Amino acid sequence: MRLTFWTGFWVFLVDQISKYVVVHMMELQSKLSIDVFPPFLNLRMAWNEGINFGLMANESEWLPWALIALALAISGAVLIWVYRENGSRWTFIWAGVLVGGAIGNVVDRIIYGAVADFLNMSCCGIDNPFAFNVADVAIFVGAVGLVLTTGDGKKKPSR
Repeated sequence: MRLTFWTGFWVFLVDQISKYVVVHMMELQSKLSIDVFPPFLNLRMAWNEGINFGLMANESEWLPWALIALALAISGAVLIWVYRENGSRWTFIWAGVLVGGAIGNVVDRIIYGAVADFLNMSCCGIDNPFAFNVADVAIFVGAVGLVLTTGDGKKKPSR
């Protein structure tokens, strides 16, 4: 489990540093858009107050707190599940990646009241209107990694 916590710590740190650098030091919050490698990679400021892609944004005052509670509950469940699964080294790493990303977005909601999204990728004449962040990538990659590396559902013997 130590590997899970260290992985989660480093993912969380990279996420928070990237957000601080882009939003505050590069002043994306006031510039709103910075072309990095157009049209493939741009920085576009987006404050996500809702769920994925801003769904349910501004629905109610309690939604951010409900999303914080949900993210913490899912993170806790993943940690308990991985502990009981007693899987491979990669299982512990992917769990840390997922939980580190989830906690990164939780901290955003606590500090800003919304998640700071800024990465925007477009290609081939399609202008993608959505933005995401390092934590979002970590949550996705961690979840896929867990699906691919966990066992067949049978509990493994304790080490």
